[in-house]
Amino acid sequence: MESHIVKVLSVTPVTHNVRQFTVEKPAGYTFVPGQATEVSLNKPGWEEERRPFTFTSLNDWEHLEFTIKIYDEHHSVTHELGQLKAGDELILHDVWGTIHYKGEGVFIAGGAGVTPFIAIFRALQHKGQLGNNQLICSNKTLADIILKEEFEAMLGKRFINTLTEEEVPGYDHHIIDESYLKEKISNFNQHFYICGPDPMVQQLKKILSKLAGDMDLVIVEI
Repeated sequence: MESHIVKVLSVTPVTHNVRQFTVEKPAGYTFVPGQATEVSLNKPGWEEERRPFTFTSLNDWEHLEFTIKIYDEHHSVTHELGQLKAGDELILHDVWGTIHYKGEGVFIAGGAGVTPFIAIFRALQHKGQLGNNQLICSNKTLADIILKEEFEAMLGKRFINTLTEEEVPGYDHHIIDESYLKEKISNFNQHFYICGPDPMVQQLKKILSKLAGDMDLVIVEI
């Protein structure tokens, strides 16, 4: 099994509880946008505590990037990641599957579930192929939206945000359910990409399979 010890080059806040980690890229290390690897900390007692994180960098960048939500209320891997600084080390493992882009459609994310979509949208933008892709994000509050400005610049009005625990002018205040999807989407004969908390993913997979009439159009993490 592949493993690489890499140095953290920088740590940048993205939101109040999300950080962007820029790390060294091992020679010959490649991935497809939407893929992930298991990450652990190279420090005593944490080497075998692996957690999966999606690459948010592009394959042709000189470094790797991860955009990770930090859960400080638990004594967990993400809490430890939140303590890292430049010069600390991580252990990376094999690259594996998650979500692959199969064509234009609607991307639906719950909270940090947007992270597999970051590299996909960056790659499409780099190739001039953003097309009519749409991104719908559900977050608790405005402060929770990840890379808000970047997605707005890429997608404009095709970046739709709904807030479940806060009412803010200009933002929807609704959970993503069947009625909300019917309000926002006019064409269900396209691809749907879903990532977020498992109960949300399973519920939306069922709803969209029915609305699309074709389970193959609904793509979730694998």
